[in-house]
Amino acid sequence: MSITRLAIFLGVVLALVAGLHTYFWARLVRDTALPVPWRAWVSGLLLALAIALPLPLILGRVVPPQWGRLFAWPAYLWMGFMFLLFVFLLVADMVRLGAWAGTKTGVFGGARAIDLDLTTDPTRRNLLARLLGGLAGVGATATGLFAVRQGLRDVAVTEVDVRLKRLPLSHHGITIVQLTDVHVGPTIGRAFVERIVDQVNALAPDIVAITGDLVDGSVEALWDAVSPLGRIRAKHGIFFVTGNHEYFSGVGPWVRALGRLGIRVLGNERISIGGDGKDTGFDLAGVHDISGGRMDPLHPSDPEAALRGRDRDREVVLLAHQPKSVTEAARLGVGLQLSGHTHGGQLWPFGFFVQLAQPFVTGLHRVGETQIYISPGTGYWGPPMRLGTRAEIARIRLLRDEASAPA
Repeated sequence: MSITRLAIFLGVVLALVAGLHTYFWARLVRDTALPVPWRAWVSGLLLALAIALPLPLILGRVVPPQWGRLFAWPAYLWMGFMFLLFVFLLVADMVRLGAWAGTKTGVFGGARAIDLDLTTDPTRRNLLARLLGGLAGVGATATGLFAVRQGLRDVAVTEVDVRLKRLPLSHHGITIVQLTDVHVGPTIGRAFVERIVDQVNALAPDIVAITGDLVDGSVEALWDAVSPLGRIRAKHGIFFVTGNHEYFSGVGPWVRALGRLGIRVLGNERISIGGDGKDTGFDLAGVHDISGGRMDPLHPSDPEAALRGRDRDREVVLLAHQPKSVTEAARLGVGLQLSGHTHGGQLWPFGFFVQLAQPFVTGLHRVGETQIYISPGTGYWGPPMRLGTRAEIARIRLLRDEASAPA
């Protein structure tokens, strides 16, 4: 990432952090009229948390990885709790607004019957603010602890069957194990990668596909953590396509490093799995991340280039990090696209916001004649938390669809 982009990104992050913590202070300190010394303690805590949050982004580039982790764990944990606290406080604000509107409109039987007039009675206003603030804090804490437990659980194996009409009978039942969004970095290290490698090898895959966002950091900082991927064994090979985070981490060095591990990077290209005929094999294609061209002019996402000149009677499976690539894939006659990027929303209700940017969030879907499977991810980004979704290794079994197969 260029210095200019990094400065803009940090500016946006700092403004967002400042705004959120100001909101927390207003709801939890000002509105509740906390007495001394609680007012000073809570204000100081919020200030410290606001300062701690961007530290991994700033220090991660200038301090050794072992020191960076000391800042990363508390900062990313607070990031997750912060999001949940924001959601709970928004709900509390809707309750406050409903109480105020109900009093003004007489829904509650008038102010004399149930006096909830928050504009004229400071005692009741403070009492309600403390009650709602306390409930929001307790709710966010309890939910966050559950989310941490879910986020740090062992990664599950998800079995997915996909029927493809052009798949040759010789490849009926072939398996692709998909890893995506592992995010090796400040809080995910070598031990996690080793466990994933052992799980993958136990599945005896025919193909392993890593669909981007493997790393959050440089080759120098993460080589030891990533190197166990070289132990993966798959009959037809291990393949990788870039995600948006590779462009933050030095995409060129990572492409070369993965090659040293025996991982084939598919950059707007395809290879043949099995024979070259339509009855003996199929095509596996991969494209750079759809945002790659904006961050590296040598890495535009170009599905058309990847599929140019192919035999359209052969089945094709496309690896593309972001689900939104499926629009172009469907136009080009792709049978199946494998994607990640969304994390399944990672922390509910964030998935609703993901839907604003992507056509699908998780699972198997269809766009015209093209199917797409979106994995919720193998690791996590930022907070070591998951709520409403679980990390997975996807074992995708390709089956010939006899009902629609060509004669």
